[in-house]
Amino acid sequence: MFKFTGKVLSLSAAALFASTVISSADSLDDLAKAAKAEGQLTVIALPHDWCGYGAVIDAFKAKYPDITINELNPDAGSGDEVEAIKANKDNKGPQAPDVIDVGLSFGPTAKKDGLIQAYKVSTWDSIPDTAKDADGFWTGDYYGVLSFLVNKDLVKEAPADWADLLKSDYANTVALAGDPRASNQAIQAVYAAGLSGGAAAGEAAGTAGLDFFKKLNAAGNFVPVIGKPATLAQGQTPILVTWDYNALAGRDTLKGNPPVDVIVPKTGVVAGVYVQAISAYAPHPNAAKLWLEYLYSDEGQIGWLKGYCHPIRFNDLAKNGKLPADVMAKLPPAEAYASAVFPTLDEQGKAKEAITKNWDATVGANVK
Repeated sequence: MFKFTGKVLSLSAAALFASTVISSADSLDDLAKAAKAEGQLTVIALPHDWCGYGAVIDAFKAKYPDITINELNPDAGSGDEVEAIKANKDNKGPQAPDVIDVGLSFGPTAKKDGLIQAYKVSTWDSIPDTAKDADGFWTGDYYGVLSFLVNKDLVKEAPADWADLLKSDYANTVALAGDPRASNQAIQAVYAAGLSGGAAAGEAAGTAGLDFFKKLNAAGNFVPVIGKPATLAQGQTPILVTWDYNALAGRDTLKGNPPVDVIVPKTGVVAGVYVQAISAYAPHPNAAKLWLEYLYSDEGQIGWLKGYCHPIRFNDLAKNGKLPADVMAKLPPAEAYASAVFPTLDEQGKAKEAITKNWDATVGANVK
Protein backbone atom coordinates (compact mmCIF):
# COMPACT_ATOMS: atom_id res chain seq x y z
CA MET A 1 0.00 0.00 0.00
CA PHE A 2 1.27 3.48 -0.87
CA LYS A 3 2.14 5.49 2.22
CA PHE A 4 0.94 9.07 2.21
CA THR A 5 3.55 11.30 3.84
CA GLY A 6 1.71 14.59 3.64
CA LYS A 7 4.63 16.13 1.76
CA VAL A 8 4.50 17.65 -1.71
CA LEU A 9 5.68 15.16 -4.29
CA SER A 10 8.56 16.16 -6.52
CA LEU A 11 7.82 15.84 -10.24
CA SER A 12 9.89 12.67 -10.46
CA ALA A 13 8.09 11.16 -7.49
CA ALA A 14 4.78 12.28 -8.94
CA ALA A 15 5.53 10.54 -12.21
CA LEU A 16 6.37 7.37 -10.31
CA PHE A 17 3.13 7.56 -8.34
CA ALA A 18 1.12 8.09 -11.52
CA SER A 19 1.00 4.34 -12.02
CA THR A 20 -0.52 3.82 -8.58
CA VAL A 21 -4.31 3.91 -8.42
CA ILE A 22 -6.27 3.62 -5.20
CA SER A 23 -7.94 0.24 -5.43
CA SER A 24 -9.41 -0.40 -2.01
CA ALA A 25 -11.47 1.26 0.68
CA ASP A 26 -8.52 0.93 3.05
CA SER A 27 -6.35 2.97 0.71
CA LEU A 28 -9.01 5.66 0.40
CA ASP A 29 -9.35 5.71 4.20
CA ASP A 30 -5.59 6.24 4.50
CA LEU A 31 -5.79 9.12 2.04
CA ALA A 32 -8.69 10.67 3.96
CA LYS A 33 -6.69 10.46 7.21
CA ALA A 34 -3.68 12.13 5.59
CA ALA A 35 -5.93 14.84 4.16
CA LYS A 36 -7.57 15.35 7.55
CA ALA A 37 -4.11 15.87 9.07
CA GLU A 38 -3.46 18.64 6.52
CA GLY A 39 -6.84 20.13 7.41
CA GLN A 40 -7.29 22.38 4.40
CA LEU A 41 -7.83 22.41 0.65
CA THR A 42 -7.30 25.55 -1.42
CA VAL A 43 -9.29 25.77 -4.65
CA ILE A 44 -9.43 28.58 -7.19
CA ALA A 45 -11.84 29.85 -9.86
CA LEU A 46 -14.87 27.82 -8.77
CA PRO A 47 -18.04 29.99 -8.95
CA HIS A 48 -20.80 28.25 -7.04
CA ASP A 49 -23.21 28.59 -9.97
CA TRP A 50 -20.71 27.01 -12.40
CA CYS A 51 -21.51 23.37 -13.12
CA GLY A 52 -23.19 22.95 -9.75
CA TYR A 53 -19.93 23.60 -7.89
CA GLY A 54 -21.68 25.16 -4.90
CA ALA A 55 -23.53 21.92 -4.15
CA VAL A 56 -20.46 19.82 -4.97
CA ILE A 57 -18.32 21.81 -2.52
CA ASP A 58 -21.00 21.57 0.17
CA ALA A 59 -21.25 17.80 -0.34
CA PHE A 60 -17.49 17.41 0.00
CA LYS A 61 -17.55 19.47 3.21
CA ALA A 62 -20.33 17.28 4.59
CA LYS A 63 -18.40 14.13 3.75
CA TYR A 64 -15.09 15.44 5.13
CA PRO A 65 -15.98 18.05 7.77
CA ASP A 66 -12.43 18.17 9.15
CA ILE A 67 -11.10 19.69 5.91
CA THR A 68 -11.63 23.43 5.45
CA ILE A 69 -12.06 24.60 1.87
CA ASN A 70 -10.32 27.89 1.11
CA GLU A 71 -11.82 29.40 -2.05
CA LEU A 72 -9.68 31.81 -4.06
CA ASN A 73 -10.92 34.24 -6.74
CA PRO A 74 -14.11 32.47 -7.91
CA ASP A 75 -14.31 34.54 -11.11
CA ALA A 76 -10.75 33.87 -12.33
CA GLY A 77 -10.07 32.37 -15.77
CA SER A 78 -7.97 29.33 -16.62
CA GLY A 79 -4.94 31.48 -17.38
CA ASP A 80 -5.26 33.16 -13.99
CA GLU A 81 -5.25 29.77 -12.26
CA VAL A 82 -2.01 28.75 -13.92
CA GLU A 83 -0.46 32.11 -13.05
CA ALA A 84 -1.52 31.61 -9.42
CA ILE A 85 0.55 28.42 -9.27
CA LYS A 86 3.55 30.22 -10.78
CA ALA A 87 3.23 33.16 -8.41
CA ASN A 88 3.01 30.94 -5.32
CA LYS A 89 5.69 28.31 -5.96
CA ASP A 90 7.42 29.16 -2.69
CA ASN A 91 4.29 30.11 -0.79
CA LYS A 92 2.63 27.59 1.53
CA GLY A 93 0.06 30.15 2.68
CA PRO A 94 -3.62 30.63 1.77
CA GLN A 95 -2.91 32.15 -1.66
CA ALA A 96 -1.31 28.96 -3.02
CA PRO A 97 -3.86 26.79 -4.89
CA ASP A 98 -3.75 23.04 -4.35
CA VAL A 99 -5.86 22.20 -7.39
CA ILE A 100 -6.94 23.84 -10.62
CA ASP A 101 -9.93 23.37 -12.93
CA VAL A 102 -8.91 24.65 -16.37
CA GLY A 103 -9.75 24.39 -20.05
CA LEU A 104 -8.37 21.37 -21.87
CA SER A 105 -5.55 23.21 -23.65
CA PHE A 106 -4.17 24.51 -20.35
CA GLY A 107 -3.48 20.99 -19.02
CA PRO A 108 -0.65 20.02 -21.39
CA THR A 109 1.02 23.43 -21.13
CA ALA A 110 0.93 23.30 -17.33
CA LYS A 111 2.47 19.83 -17.49
CA LYS A 112 5.15 21.01 -19.90
CA ASP A 113 6.00 23.90 -17.57
CA GLY A 114 6.31 21.56 -14.57
CA LEU A 115 3.44 23.21 -12.70
CA ILE A 116 1.32 20.13 -11.96
CA GLN A 117 1.92 16.69 -10.48
CA ALA A 118 0.56 13.32 -11.54
CA TYR A 119 -2.27 11.48 -9.83
CA LYS A 120 -4.68 8.82 -11.08
CA VAL A 121 -8.04 8.53 -9.34
CA SER A 122 -9.57 5.18 -8.47
CA THR A 123 -12.13 5.49 -11.31
CA TRP A 124 -9.33 6.13 -13.83
CA ASP A 125 -10.22 3.23 -16.12
CA SER A 126 -13.76 4.52 -16.69
CA ILE A 127 -12.50 7.89 -17.99
CA PRO A 128 -12.05 8.03 -21.80
CA ASP A 129 -8.41 7.91 -22.88
CA THR A 130 -8.93 10.94 -25.10
CA ALA A 131 -9.90 13.02 -22.07
CA LYS A 132 -6.90 12.39 -19.83
CA ASP A 133 -3.12 12.58 -19.78
CA ALA A 134 -1.66 9.07 -20.06
CA ASP A 135 0.67 9.78 -17.13
CA GLY A 136 -2.06 11.22 -14.93
CA PHE A 137 -0.94 14.86 -14.85
CA TRP A 138 -4.37 16.15 -15.84
CA THR A 139 -7.79 14.51 -16.18
CA GLY A 140 -10.94 15.66 -18.00
CA ASP A 141 -13.84 16.18 -15.64
CA TYR A 142 -16.89 17.59 -17.47
CA TYR A 143 -17.95 19.27 -20.69
CA GLY A 144 -20.63 21.47 -22.19
CA VAL A 145 -21.30 23.41 -25.39
CA LEU A 146 -21.33 27.14 -26.10
CA SER A 147 -24.81 28.65 -26.03
CA PHE A 148 -26.63 31.99 -26.02
CA LEU A 149 -28.39 33.10 -22.84
CA VAL A 150 -30.97 35.68 -23.96
CA ASN A 151 -32.99 38.25 -21.99
CA LYS A 152 -36.43 37.85 -23.59
CA ASP A 153 -37.70 41.17 -22.18
CA LEU A 154 -35.07 43.06 -24.19
CA VAL A 155 -34.50 40.73 -27.15
CA LYS A 156 -37.77 39.96 -28.89
CA GLU A 157 -36.36 37.42 -31.35
CA ALA A 158 -33.51 35.26 -30.08
CA PRO A 159 -30.54 34.62 -32.39
CA ALA A 160 -30.50 31.09 -33.80
CA ASP A 161 -26.88 31.06 -34.93
CA TRP A 162 -23.61 32.96 -34.71
CA ALA A 163 -24.15 34.94 -37.90
CA ASP A 164 -27.40 36.34 -36.48
CA LEU A 165 -25.42 38.20 -33.82
CA LEU A 166 -24.18 40.62 -36.51
CA LYS A 167 -27.71 41.90 -37.22
CA SER A 168 -28.53 45.49 -36.34
CA ASP A 169 -31.33 44.15 -34.12
CA TYR A 170 -28.65 43.18 -31.60
CA ALA A 171 -26.92 46.54 -31.21
CA ASN A 172 -25.08 46.84 -27.88
CA THR A 173 -26.32 43.47 -26.63
CA VAL A 174 -23.72 40.69 -27.11
CA ALA A 175 -21.18 39.85 -24.41
CA LEU A 176 -18.75 37.09 -23.55
CA ALA A 177 -18.60 35.42 -20.14
CA GLY A 178 -14.87 36.07 -19.78
CA ASP A 179 -11.84 37.89 -21.15
CA PRO A 180 -10.73 36.11 -24.37
CA ARG A 181 -7.11 36.84 -23.48
CA ALA A 182 -7.30 34.61 -20.40
CA SER A 183 -10.66 32.81 -20.08
CA ASN A 184 -11.04 29.41 -21.73
CA GLN A 185 -14.80 29.93 -21.97
CA ALA A 186 -14.31 33.14 -23.94
CA ILE A 187 -11.51 31.66 -26.08
CA GLN A 188 -13.76 28.77 -27.06
CA ALA A 189 -16.58 31.18 -27.91
CA VAL A 190 -14.33 33.03 -30.35
CA TYR A 191 -13.22 29.69 -31.79
CA ALA A 192 -16.83 28.52 -32.19
CA ALA A 193 -17.72 31.67 -34.10
CA GLY A 194 -14.83 30.95 -36.46
CA LEU A 195 -15.92 27.36 -37.03
CA SER A 196 -19.48 28.53 -37.68
CA GLY A 197 -18.19 30.68 -40.53
CA GLY A 198 -16.70 27.65 -42.25
CA ALA A 199 -13.06 27.98 -41.17
CA ALA A 200 -10.93 24.88 -40.73
CA ALA A 201 -10.34 23.63 -37.21
CA GLY A 202 -7.31 24.99 -35.35
CA GLU A 203 -5.52 28.28 -36.02
CA ALA A 204 -7.74 29.13 -39.00
CA ALA A 205 -10.90 28.98 -36.89
CA GLY A 206 -9.23 31.06 -34.19
CA THR A 207 -8.30 33.74 -36.71
CA ALA A 208 -11.75 33.63 -38.32
CA GLY A 209 -13.31 33.99 -34.89
CA LEU A 210 -11.24 37.12 -34.26
CA ASP A 211 -12.46 38.54 -37.58
CA PHE A 212 -16.05 37.77 -36.56
CA PHE A 213 -15.68 39.63 -33.26
CA LYS A 214 -13.95 42.50 -35.06
CA LYS A 215 -17.09 42.86 -37.19
CA LEU A 216 -19.31 42.44 -34.13
CA ASN A 217 -17.41 45.20 -32.33
CA ALA A 218 -17.36 47.52 -35.36
CA ALA A 219 -21.13 47.06 -35.76
CA GLY A 220 -21.64 48.25 -32.19
CA ASN A 221 -23.15 44.93 -31.13
CA PHE A 222 -20.33 43.77 -28.83
CA VAL A 223 -20.35 44.81 -25.19
CA PRO A 224 -16.80 44.63 -23.68
CA VAL A 225 -18.04 43.52 -20.27
CA ILE A 226 -17.56 40.10 -18.64
CA GLY A 227 -21.19 39.05 -18.67
CA LYS A 228 -23.07 37.24 -15.93
CA PRO A 229 -26.74 36.47 -15.29
CA ALA A 230 -26.87 39.64 -13.15
CA THR A 231 -25.61 41.88 -15.97
CA LEU A 232 -28.05 40.15 -18.34
CA ALA A 233 -30.94 40.81 -15.97
CA GLN A 234 -29.90 44.44 -15.54
CA GLY A 235 -29.89 44.95 -19.30
CA GLN A 236 -26.15 45.59 -19.59
CA THR A 237 -25.52 42.35 -21.54
CA PRO A 238 -28.87 41.11 -22.95
CA ILE A 239 -27.22 38.29 -24.93
CA LEU A 240 -24.52 36.31 -23.15
CA VAL A 241 -22.33 33.74 -24.89
CA THR A 242 -21.63 31.11 -22.26
CA TRP A 243 -21.42 27.36 -21.64
CA ASP A 244 -24.82 25.70 -21.71
CA TYR A 245 -24.53 24.63 -18.08
CA ASN A 246 -23.89 28.21 -16.98
CA ALA A 247 -26.81 29.41 -19.08
CA LEU A 248 -29.16 26.80 -17.59
CA ALA A 249 -27.97 27.59 -14.07
CA GLY A 250 -28.51 31.29 -14.81
CA ARG A 251 -32.03 30.52 -15.97
CA ASP A 252 -32.71 28.82 -12.64
CA THR A 253 -31.15 31.65 -10.65
CA LEU A 254 -33.18 34.35 -12.40
CA LYS A 255 -36.45 32.42 -11.87
CA GLY A 256 -38.26 34.15 -14.72
CA ASN A 257 -37.16 37.67 -13.77
CA PRO A 258 -36.45 38.33 -16.56
CA PRO A 259 -37.60 35.39 -18.68
CA VAL A 260 -34.72 33.94 -20.69
CA ASP A 261 -34.02 31.66 -23.62
CA VAL A 262 -31.11 29.23 -23.75
CA ILE A 263 -30.13 28.70 -27.39
CA VAL A 264 -27.63 26.13 -28.66
CA PRO A 265 -26.56 27.59 -32.04
CA LYS A 266 -27.24 25.66 -35.23
CA THR A 267 -23.59 25.68 -36.29
CA GLY A 268 -20.27 26.10 -34.54
CA VAL A 269 -21.44 23.87 -31.67
CA VAL A 270 -18.19 23.53 -29.76
CA ALA A 271 -17.94 21.17 -26.81
CA GLY A 272 -15.41 22.21 -24.22
CA VAL A 273 -13.77 19.76 -21.83
CA TYR A 274 -12.40 21.10 -18.56
CA VAL A 275 -9.69 19.26 -16.67
CA GLN A 276 -8.55 18.85 -13.07
CA ALA A 277 -4.93 18.90 -11.96
CA ILE A 278 -2.95 19.14 -8.73
CA SER A 279 -0.34 21.86 -8.34
CA ALA A 280 3.24 20.56 -8.26
CA TYR A 281 3.68 22.88 -5.27
CA ALA A 282 0.40 22.04 -3.50
CA PRO A 283 0.63 22.83 0.24
CA HIS A 284 -2.04 20.16 0.87
CA PRO A 285 -1.38 17.39 -1.68
CA ASN A 286 -3.36 14.69 0.11
CA ALA A 287 -6.42 16.91 0.45
CA ALA A 288 -6.03 17.66 -3.25
CA LYS A 289 -6.01 13.95 -4.10
CA LEU A 290 -9.04 13.32 -1.88
CA TRP A 291 -10.85 16.17 -3.64
CA LEU A 292 -10.19 14.54 -7.02
CA GLU A 293 -11.30 11.16 -5.68
CA TYR A 294 -14.61 12.75 -4.72
CA LEU A 295 -15.06 14.60 -8.01
CA TYR A 296 -14.56 11.42 -10.04
CA SER A 297 -16.72 9.23 -7.82
CA ASP A 298 -20.28 8.44 -8.89
CA GLU A 299 -21.55 10.95 -6.34
CA GLY A 300 -19.28 13.73 -7.58
CA GLN A 301 -20.01 13.06 -11.24
CA ILE A 302 -23.77 13.11 -10.66
CA GLY A 303 -23.26 16.36 -8.74
CA TRP A 304 -21.98 17.92 -11.94
CA LEU A 305 -24.89 16.46 -13.90
CA LYS A 306 -27.24 18.19 -11.47
CA GLY A 307 -25.39 21.39 -12.39
CA TYR A 308 -26.26 20.76 -16.07
CA CYS A 309 -22.77 19.57 -17.03
CA HIS A 310 -22.02 16.35 -18.86
CA PRO A 311 -19.62 14.54 -16.49
CA ILE A 312 -16.64 12.87 -18.13
CA ARG A 313 -17.79 9.45 -16.87
CA PHE A 314 -21.26 10.01 -18.39
CA ASN A 315 -21.13 6.93 -20.64
CA ASP A 316 -19.93 4.70 -17.80
CA LEU A 317 -22.70 5.95 -15.51
CA ALA A 318 -25.27 5.42 -18.28
CA LYS A 319 -24.04 1.90 -18.97
CA ASN A 320 -24.46 1.02 -15.31
CA GLY A 321 -27.89 2.63 -14.94
CA LYS A 322 -26.71 5.33 -12.55
CA LEU A 323 -28.07 8.44 -14.32
CA PRO A 324 -31.04 9.85 -12.32
CA ALA A 325 -34.06 10.23 -14.63
CA ASP A 326 -35.26 13.40 -12.90
CA VAL A 327 -31.90 15.07 -13.47
CA MET A 328 -31.72 14.00 -17.13
CA ALA A 329 -35.18 15.47 -17.74
CA LYS A 330 -33.87 18.98 -16.95
CA LEU A 331 -31.20 18.91 -19.64
CA PRO A 332 -31.71 20.16 -23.23
CA PRO A 333 -32.79 17.51 -25.75
CA ALA A 334 -30.06 15.27 -27.07
CA GLU A 335 -30.54 16.53 -30.65
CA ALA A 336 -29.20 19.93 -29.63
CA TYR A 337 -25.83 18.27 -29.12
CA ALA A 338 -25.89 16.09 -32.25
CA SER A 339 -23.54 18.35 -34.23
CA ALA A 340 -21.19 19.14 -31.35
CA VAL A 341 -17.48 18.99 -32.16
CA PHE A 342 -14.71 18.22 -29.66
CA PRO A 343 -11.58 20.12 -30.73
CA THR A 344 -8.36 18.15 -30.35
CA LEU A 345 -5.62 19.38 -28.06
CA ASP A 346 -3.58 20.49 -31.06
CA GLU A 347 -6.52 22.41 -32.54
CA GLN A 348 -7.30 24.06 -29.22
CA GLY A 349 -3.68 24.96 -28.60
CA LYS A 350 -3.22 26.62 -31.99
CA ALA A 351 -6.54 28.45 -31.76
CA LYS A 352 -5.82 29.60 -28.21
CA GLU A 353 -2.46 31.04 -29.25
CA ALA A 354 -3.97 32.89 -32.19
CA ILE A 355 -6.83 34.31 -30.12
CA THR A 356 -4.96 35.35 -26.98
CA LYS A 357 -2.06 36.94 -28.87
CA ASN A 358 -4.11 38.77 -31.49
CA TRP A 359 -7.32 39.81 -29.72
CA ASP A 360 -6.06 43.30 -28.88
CA ALA A 361 -4.67 44.02 -32.34
CA THR A 362 -7.60 42.54 -34.25
CA VAL A 363 -10.68 43.27 -32.13
CA GLY A 364 -9.37 46.04 -29.91
CA ALA A 365 -11.99 45.64 -27.20
CA ASN A 366 -10.76 45.58 -23.61
CA VAL A 367 -13.07 43.06 -21.97
CA LYS A 368 -13.28 43.53 -18.22
